[in-house]
Parts: sequence; structure tokens; C-alpha cells
Amino acid sequence: MDASRDVLIPMRFVWPSGGSSVFLCGSFNRWSELVRMTPVEGCPTVFQAICSIPPGFHQYKFCVDGDWRHDEHQPFATSEYGIVNTIFLAAAAEPNMVPGSPSPQLPAIPTMDLDNEGSLQVQRGDQTLPDTVSRIPDADLAVSRHRVSAFLATHTAYELLPESGKVIALDIELPVKQAFHILHEQGIPTAPLWDFCRGQFVGVISVVDFILILRELGNRGSSLTEEELETHSIAAWKEGKAYLQRQLDGQGRAITKPLVHAGPYDNLKEICLKILQNNVATVPILHSASEDGSFPQLLHMASLSGILKCLCRYFRHCSSSLPVLQLPIFAIQIGTWVPNIGESNSRQLLMLRPSDSLSVALNLLIEAQVSSIPIVDNNDSLLDIYSRSDITALAKDKAYTHMNLNEITIHQALALGQDSYTPYEPRSQRCQMCLPSDSLHKVMERLANPGTRRLIIVEAGSKRVEGIVTLGDVFKFLLG
Repeated sequence: MDASRDVLIPMRFVWPSGGSSVFLCGSFNRWSELVRMTPVEGCPTVFQAICSIPPGFHQYKFCVDGDWRHDEHQPFATSEYGIVNTIFLAAAAEPNMVPGSPSPQLPAIPTMDLDNEGSLQVQRGDQTLPDTVSRIPDADLAVSRHRVSAFLATHTAYELLPESGKVIALDIELPVKQAFHILHEQGIPTAPLWDFCRGQFVGVISVVDFILILRELGNRGSSLTEEELETHSIAAWKEGKAYLQRQLDGQGRAITKPLVHAGPYDNLKEICLKILQNNVATVPILHSASEDGSFPQLLHMASLSGILKCLCRYFRHCSSSLPVLQLPIFAIQIGTWVPNIGESNSRQLLMLRPSDSLSVALNLLIEAQVSSIPIVDNNDSLLDIYSRSDITALAKDKAYTHMNLNEITIHQALALGQDSYTPYEPRSQRCQMCLPSDSLHKVMERLANPGTRRLIIVEAGSKRVEGIVTLGDVFKFLLG
């Protein structure tokens, strides 16, 4: 079927008390034409009409005996015409599709299993791409963002605290080598730093610090030694890092960045903005009983993942109140895409080959300021992903003490420290994927799963990488 051709769709409306005259009007006929609906034989409260509707996002409502109504059982939103029902019609829709009913969903993708069933696609050159759709109306986008912002602004960090759990902080005088091992053993990418002399949390140490350390030691052209990591405390490394990055004051002294943190009474919107504006993965939630804020307690490490989980839980049963959630991610400006496929967030989509050196991967992660890079074959089909947190795997069996970053490949680096892992047979939490035609709601639900920070956007069947969408992308879009 031609993507530009209108499609005949049966529209239905249920009005419990019936009606002598029921009409349908919508954006598909520019709100200028009333379409008469007739009762279904044997069902006097069910009215139907066959409408010619072009592909895209549309709004509609019903006129029952002179009064305008909307169907509360179908997706709806507020617009300049009051409360209206909404429908997204893809170019390849079937004639028997009923507006508001759930679209056919692909099965969950636990690892690398994808199929073409239910995928809406068109041909562009030698590529198969999702069909381009109409942009969401400005009014619906504004309504969705307002409701998300209102929710985040009226809920606090306390709601992120688990019923039970643990938080880990490291003494700033701890040797870097020990901090490296602790992050690996605890399976965490970052930990706040405690300065006993000052009685304060003064910063964080993360996997980025270890990447910078390994790169700096590797620049000497020799294999790394455990002694080199053991001679530096975290405090000494932080000062040295400031000199390396030329973060100095007018007297040439290292500038210490203030710790980005939040309190338990701070609202979730403020925490989101702190994470996005400071380009950090987590924000410590601190609470002090003293007026001067000394000797605070570490309550939690807040992340966008935890906030998104709260957001999804709240809107799970009323997602129709956020019209933007029903649109496919290809239709909105979200994520990073390969050229000529989708809207981009202005970043270049980086990819790695299995034979690339670990040094190349680490350099790209730091210079591009991204948390992960897809690993692809010669056809750009997804094999695995290399993330900043993978660097902690080198702590197992002290692998970092007998390797050279320029000589070890990504293939070999991923195999290190993996007991029962075959390279290029991705584990579910490592390589979460989605399709360009997946709705924003579906993408958000997957990103809310623990341990998931990004989804690789792939072409169904070939698994060719088409883009990547992260937690940060979602919140930047929702907050405008």
C-alpha cells in the first residue's frame, strides 16, 4: 500500500444511553466535516462509520445529539478543541484496525532475538527504515511535558529510597588500587568519597577515573604494574587529575569541584536537572541532623533510572494522558541516529569493531563523553556493547597488571573476567535493544529496568545498528 494513500478505517463509539444522532469529526478531515455514524445491528449503543484517514497522528471527537463527547475508553488528550481522542495510524496499517486499541507488539527481547513481525517499514535506497510519521502537535507535547514536570516537581527523593539496601562510600585516603577492586566486587560504577578530617563527602570516584588512570599509565608505552596503582591514594589521584585536565586557579593550584548532591526533601525534577546539567550518572542523597551540615548520612545514590521507574509506575495505568508516549521514537527528536535515518541529538553515533584495541575504545568513551559504544560486524549488525563500567572487569585476577591497552582487543577485553560468557552472545542486561517503531512508552518501560541505561536501536532481522537512546535522552525530551 502506498504510504501517502488514505486508509479506510472502521471507527466505533460506544454511548451507554444511545443517541438519535451521532457524528464523528477529526483532524483527518480538518475538523470541517461531520461524518454520520450508524448504530451497529443488534447493538443500539454502539455506533460506527468507515472513514478515509491518512497515515499519521490524528485527533477526533464525537457529537451526540448536539453535545461534544470523547470516548474515555480510548487514548485521549487535551487540545484547542477540548478533550479529544487520539490515534496514531502507520502507513502499513490493516483495514480492520480499531483506533485506540493496542497496536501489535513485538515480543520482549531478552537477548538478541528480533523478528520482522509487526515492524512498519518502507524502502529508502538499499536500507529498510521505519516509515516517517507526522510530528506530535505542539499542544499535545506541551500537555505531556507539563504533566511529567508536575509529577516530578511534587515528589521527593524520599520516594527513591528502597525499603532495604546498602550504600557504599570510600575513604579519600584509600589506595586507588583498592577502590578499583571494591567497585568491581560490589558491581557499582561509582562511589562517594568521605574526608574524615573535614567530616564531609567531598566527591565521587567512578569508572571514568580508572579509565583515565589506565590511559595515563599506558601512555608510557609499557605494561601496567600493580605498584603504580598502589602508590596513589584517591586524594592524590584527584589532585593529579585536576593538573592533567588543567583545572587550576590563578596561582596554579588544583581546583576542587564541589560535590553535586541533593537532600531527601529535594524534588525529583531538581535531581533530574542536577544529573543532566552536571553530566553525572548519580547524585548522592545526603542528610545531616546538624545545622551546619557536618557529618551527613549517605541515604541513597539517586539515578535517572530510579526516577524513571517512579514515573512509569505513576503513569502506567493512565499513559493515554500523555499523548507523546504513544509515538514511535523514530517520529520524535530523541536519541542519536546514524546519518539519514532519524533525528539526532547532534552527537555522532560511534561504533567499534571486535578487532579494535581497548585503547581505541577507552579514548572514544572519554573524548566523546559517552557511557557506551556498540560493537558491530562488517555489516554494522550488533554483536555486543562496550561500556565504561566494563573496565572494572580488568580487576579480576589483576588483569590490568599484565596487559597493554594498545595490544589487547575489545574481543579479548570482554572475555576477561567472564566465567560463563561467550563473546558476542550478549547477556540481557548488557545489550538491551529496541526498534525504531517502538513507542516512547515501551522504550521508557525498558529503560526503567534495573541496570539498563541505554537501548540500542536496531533494524529488525538484520540487527543493523540504527541508533541509540539513553536515559538522559528521554529526560531531556520530557523536560524540554
